[in-house]
Amino acid sequence: MIQMELLNKMLNQAASVAIGGHVRPDGDCVGSCMGLFQYIRENYSDKCVDVYLEEIPEAFQLIEATKEIRHEIPKEQEAYDLFICLDCGDKDRLEFSAPLFDAAKHTLCVDHHISNTGFAEVSYVMPDASSTSELIYQLIEEEKISLAVAEALYLGIVHDTGVFQYSCTSPETMRIAAKLLEKGVNGPKIIQDTFYEKTYAQNQILGRALLESILFMNGTCIASYIKKNVLEFYGVTPKDLDGIVSQLRVTKGVEVAVFMYEIAPNTYKVSLRSKEKIDVSRIAQFFGGGGHMRAAGFTMHGSAYDVLNNLSEQIEVQMKKNEGQQE
Repeated sequence: MIQMELLNKMLNQAASVAIGGHVRPDGDCVGSCMGLFQYIRENYSDKCVDVYLEEIPEAFQLIEATKEIRHEIPKEQEAYDLFICLDCGDKDRLEFSAPLFDAAKHTLCVDHHISNTGFAEVSYVMPDASSTSELIYQLIEEEKISLAVAEALYLGIVHDTGVFQYSCTSPETMRIAAKLLEKGVNGPKIIQDTFYEKTYAQNQILGRALLESILFMNGTCIASYIKKNVLEFYGVTPKDLDGIVSQLRVTKGVEVAVFMYEIAPNTYKVSLRSKEKIDVSRIAQFFGGGGHMRAAGFTMHGSAYDVLNNLSEQIEVQMKKNEGQQE
């Protein structure tokens, strides 16, 4: 296949490979990075391969190779022949590993974000794919996928599909998941331990976010926010907030869910989710962010009410566009 030839060609021309993903790595970022890392290490023994990611949630450490992740660039690190950027829509989201991307002789980006800027030398971007982990499966040789590789890719697919609930889940996604299970993956364990299981503090902050949520725009939207001092009170970090916006989204009658948390005084990280009608990637792009049609995000300065007021205007614009298309 053309996809396999693309990856094989670039790997065969490189003696050293670095793999990097976006800030605040989620399940798909970790799954795709670790799946490709292990695949290269197992099938290209003559290559030096390293993975660069920020600290990852403890639950994802069930993928054993995550203990080899580099969280900083070693002093006097030589330039890599190839830097492979995964699940990342623009270079800025690489953050600490961006200098390695800049210094690499060649670069490849594999991604499924519709907002991808095409910043790499070679880009394999498929917005209709469920996840970057699904794309990695398409780029590698199925018969060479070990159990370790399969577990990582299954983790990524599970998280970016919401355990196969989101609209991005296609028949091909299910076929790939089935083939990974045939490799011996313990699907129920990965789903339970990395997607559903929460710490006591995570459940507390989820409960607070739900309790203090508000409906607006005639009940078609729901929003909640957490200030920095509240995060500190509960002893949680941003990586403990995964899943809150998705839980808000399932509220009956809601089309768009908004969850915000303060990362600095009057600066909020905003996550958006929609059900069927609204393309939240367009809203996020308007504010300098990006993502997918049904899941996107951005960062904005101002009070929580300032952010919500500005956001409401753009949600209304998208709703009117949607109404116009239906007429």
